[in-house]
Amino acid sequence: MVINTTDIQLYELLRQKLGEREAETLVNFVDSKLKDNNEINLRTMATKEYIASTKEYIAQVESRLTMRMFYFWIGQVAVIGGLLAYFFKTH
Repeated sequence: MVINTTDIQLYELLRQKLGEREAETLVNFVDSKLKDNNEINLRTMATKEYIASTKEYIAQVESRLTMRMFYFWIGQVAVIGGLLAYFFKTH
């Protein structure tokens, strides 16, 4: 365990109220909870690599969506053209 100034100050304050053993136990408990919390935060934090891969994935999806929209509109133009041709041919 690495002891820093904050730990020493906390230990001294608690030692006066609780005693040496209880103060040390409480400081160790707080330190372990802070370390656990930091490890959880590091695991769930977005890294530069994760953000880059997400941006790449979004660009790929956007490209596929744009192509599908293009095909849809070409189909719509063909259907409308066919209907217009049929309408003008029959009248």
